Amino acid sequence: MTTVVDNEPGAKRAPSALAAAVRAPRWVRYVLLAVGLAVAALLPFGLYPPVAVDILCWALFAVSVDLLLGYTGLMSFGHAAFWGTSAYVTGLVAINAGLPFPVAVLLGALASAVLAVPIGYLAVSRTGIYFAMVTLAFAQMVYFIANEWRSVTRGENGLQGVPRELFGLDLTDDFYFYYAALPIALLGLAAAWRIVNSPFGRVLVGIRDNPARARALGYPVRRYKLTAFVLSGFIAGLGGGLFALGHRFVSLETLHWTTSGKAVIVVVLGGIGTLWGGVLGAGILVRLEDWLSFSGFPAINLVTGTIFVLVVLLFRRGIWGTVAALLARWRPGRRE
Repeated sequence: MTTVVDNEPGAKRAPSALAAAVRAPRWVRYVLLAVGLAVAALLPFGLYPPVAVDILCWALFAVSVDLLLGYTGLMSFGHAAFWGTSAYVTGLVAINAGLPFPVAVLLGALASAVLAVPIGYLAVSRTGIYFAMVTLAFAQMVYFIANEWRSVTRGENGLQGVPRELFGLDLTDDFYFYYAALPIALLGLAAAWRIVNSPFGRVLVGIRDNPARARALGYPVRRYKLTAFVLSGFIAGLGGGLFALGHRFVSLETLHWTTSGKAVIVVVLGGIGTLWGGVLGAGILVRLEDWLSFSGFPAINLVTGTIFVLVVLLFRRGIWGTVAALLARWRPGRRE
């Protein structure tokens, strides 16, 4: 039945650069994969290692948001709840239990997925701006709880000195921690890729484009949306856990609504519904903020906001989406 939704007359395909890459020759896909892995492997040599770690974290966060926004049609302004919850759980587990950091990150991501179940159950019955406002309201509730539960979260002081334990290995150097965290980030990105390229992902696209038709074909639309919401929360949790370990500090800012807004900006910058556009957008935004902060420029948000407006006006599909559309248009032998 999954192919029915995707092939119905008039059904729209996902505006995805990834879809264009899948239709490309196999050798092209292998080259793109090799280039991406090479860039990831060499990133700390070209950037300050903590910045490289931040790019990994924000890439996971942006991809999780795009899984909802680009492939399910749900705009979440409350994803910081999952990013921050995982950061706190990861930090608490690392500090109090002394477990290896991959286990702490996994537990943090699982906590985010568990939190996403009740929030998603109540939110997915809404669409559009109503869904966005419901997720924002729940995120602010989580922020308030974290602020008041100071015996656990330490309130405005945050969790400090989060350890990076991995069977006795010294990961205090951010350069080495990057390579320890890279496999987790790659697994999270691979999971997102598999989700959107599975029959489940095609059903999500069908639900996004025409939920009434998907419902008429017998698909439990609300259940699919809830599943996508929980999976998105889990991937966001992977990024939040790595972020806590990368900074060795967890603050209330990880739960603030502006963090959710920044993730949406990253997705729009790279390209909604492109998946890898979120990775590109994370790299651009994090690197730009780092460069502006070290240059002493005081109005960082002014610059990033201006760039965001220009991208929305000039590149309606985002950077990755626009480039992919141009390549698809120029591809020899393409079908009209």
